[in-house]
Amino acid sequence: MLEVRDLNVAYGAVEAIRGLSLVAHPGHITALIGANGAGKSSLMRAISGITRPRAGQILLDGRDITRLEPHQRARLGLAHAMEGRRILHQHTVEENLITAWHFRKAAGSYHAARDAVYAHFPILGERSHAKAGTLSGGQQQMLILSMATLHKPRFVMLDEPSLGLAPIIVSQIFEFIKGYCGEGERVVLVSEQMASLALKVADFGYVLKHGKVVFEGDREHLCAGGLADLSGAYLGGTGAH
Repeated sequence: MLEVRDLNVAYGAVEAIRGLSLVAHPGHITALIGANGAGKSSLMRAISGITRPRAGQILLDGRDITRLEPHQRARLGLAHAMEGRRILHQHTVEENLITAWHFRKAAGSYHAARDAVYAHFPILGERSHAKAGTLSGGQQQMLILSMATLHKPRFVMLDEPSLGLAPIIVSQIFEFIKGYCGEGERVVLVSEQMASLALKVADFGYVLKHGKVVFEGDREHLCAGGLADLSGAYLGGTGAH
């Protein structure tokens, strides 16, 4: 289980996250829903250790990881696919996967993990020797998801995985996310601006605005008033992203 307790994150005088708490359970996809600037990325960066919180706690299965370095959190099974398609553009698909494999203390067979990636996303296998920068946006997102999940981490955070993608590619991406979450009781945290997309796969959601949770509940509860009403709870907000 992933827990965040009374978290505060600030960049100088700008507060990005203010007293935020949430719980993400194994075997469930938890969505962070909010407009650009609501604090979704800041929250994920704090959980993965890229940004140091000003106050609060972050726990994995009850263990306080608030003061651990990012690589230490990764070795505990925490993976973070950041927004912006951060891949090695001048390296091939295969070289990107090898880099991701060696980022953590390798265990098991790289070749078996790679073959599983190519089984999930055959286009990556077909383009394994192509430079990652030549892939389409959807193919790059497939590569990013594959790099984040190559070691089968138990805790996975995906920041805006559908951004800028065609609907058919978004469907493939979310089918992969659903399948991954269902294997081995994994915790998946997904951030999205579009509630309609997030709630296609999420079991539970938190709506963020100005760095705070303004609404939360399971899929049925969040959709009960209609997605238009839900969007009104967070759209048009400003703040740190």
